[in-house]
Amino acid sequence: MTSSAPHLHQASSRTDLVDWGAQPDALEGTSHSTGRLVHKGPNNQPESGLWVCTPGRWRLAIPRDELCHFVAGRATYRSDVGEVIEVSAATVVMFPAGWAGECTVHETIRNIYMLA
Repeated sequence: MTSSAPHLHQASSRTDLVDWGAQPDALEGTSHSTGRLVHKGPNNQPESGLWVCTPGRWRLAIPRDELCHFVAGRATYRSDVGEVIEVSAATVVMFPAGWAGECTVHETIRNIYMLA
């Protein structure tokens, strides 16, 4: 049955993920991403999906407001101004557009995200 509300069943344990490749801007390790897109609107706004990433460290810059609900794993986000955000299962983070820094994935993370 087709639904007017895009969704994924069992998002916290799905294994039918798409290979999204190596994490760009790597600083340490070889983080690799997989995921599933749930919805992408006109001009890619909004976008939502499931993202899984293996251990490593890289630079990142958040282009648009992004809400992340982490359902597994453990990582540290460190902003360029020194703010440290520790994430693990059951953590929700709202990264504002323009947030920049580094991410270190200690244990493979899985998060449900929404880019505005």
